[in-house]
Amino acid sequence: MYQFITGPLLWLSFAVFFIGCITHVVIYFQGLDTSLDRVTYKVNTAFGVKGALRSVFSWLIPFGSHGWRAKPIYTLLFYLFHVGVLAAPIFLSAHSILIERALGISIPAMPDAVADALTIGVIIASLGIFIRRMILPEVRIITSRRDLLALLISIAPFVTGFIAYHQIGDGTFWTQMHILAGEFLLLSVPFTKLSHIVLFFCSRIQIGMDFGIKRGGMKPSDFPW
Repeated sequence: MYQFITGPLLWLSFAVFFIGCITHVVIYFQGLDTSLDRVTYKVNTAFGVKGALRSVFSWLIPFGSHGWRAKPIYTLLFYLFHVGVLAAPIFLSAHSILIERALGISIPAMPDAVADALTIGVIIASLGIFIRRMILPEVRIITSRRDLLALLISIAPFVTGFIAYHQIGDGTFWTQMHILAGEFLLLSVPFTKLSHIVLFFCSRIQIGMDFGIKRGGMKPSDFPW
């Protein structure tokens, strides 16, 4: 069982993840319509690239956009969740060892205490996001079962990893559940709303280029993205 989920199933999960993400990006940009968007992306491209970069970085920086500043509590939950989701799996010492053994790539590892804190932060943030979806009418009305499932899939590797690391119950069982949860997360990305991992950048680039080109790069610095 362990050999299978850390061997063929793991490589299959990565293959589906990367191929699916690349496919989403290709389909997204192929679907752009100059006449529908009323912007010619090949004209004033320099202004478009500038607008795209500004759009992406404004939304990557906490409180860097009008949308983030309008919802400060959600912004904190969002960044706590996503920083933990990205940093913990990549820089966890145990994962770094596995990556080096499999690919020969050495990745700096964070202290286990930091990874533990990030894991707890992800779990707390996910609970906050769930509560927000349940109590705010304007958010609850657009929340579907798929949204909740995507949230559950996202935090499952962290919950199972936390239990396995702290040796709560059967360590072998929870380690295998942790690996399976991580692989299921990778497999789910191309087929669920978790595809926003790449589509976020696609949409921000499109909107940024649209604004940058239409406004000729002359929009005021205080424009609320």
